[in-house]
Amino acid sequence: MTTLLEFALTVITISVSGVMSPGPLFAANVAYGTRAGWKTGIKMACGHTVVELPLVILLGIGAISFTAFPQFRIYISILGAISLFVFAGLQIRTTLGNTNSTSVPKNGPFFIGILLSAFNPFFLIWWITIGFKLISDALLLYSFAGIGIMFGFHIWMDYAWLGAVGFLSSRGKKILTAKNYKIFMIVLSGALVYFGIIFLVQDLH
Repeated sequence: MTTLLEFALTVITISVSGVMSPGPLFAANVAYGTRAGWKTGIKMACGHTVVELPLVILLGIGAISFTAFPQFRIYISILGAISLFVFAGLQIRTTLGNTNSTSVPKNGPFFIGILLSAFNPFFLIWWITIGFKLISDALLLYSFAGIGIMFGFHIWMDYAWLGAVGFLSSRGKKILTAKNYKIFMIVLSGALVYFGIIFLVQDLH
């Protein structure tokens, strides 16, 4: 039986690679942070939450409906595992590429947080595949309250990371050097592969 601590570590480890990955939200946050610091990161995270929370609730309702099908967990485990393998590969490719951008968007950080989340295909695909597996596990462990538990373990990292990036950007600093950041993200990508294997082993044995 999975404990709350084990579930928390799983959600946090899988989520952190997406939260900290280079992408449009990260680039926009760096650009805004150079002008207004940590507050822009928090505002951007709030905009992100406006999109993410309803999506998670809808997926949770869908997961409850699908639990009536005996093979549901097997299919979602396979889909989640494959998605983790694909995202790990994409993460490594993106991390090793050039993703820096310093242009400041015209709209405010809250609106940009909504926009770059709602129209980010990787964000949506992540939740429909990998995130859906986490939601399914949360429901199995803690019933409908599990959705809130899982979301709590996930969402705080968006606020912490975007706030920290905004704060350090305003001071012309980086959390990690470019080399160490790449190593860190590659290690996290390896963790995604590990959890993909765990998904398959747990539900297909």
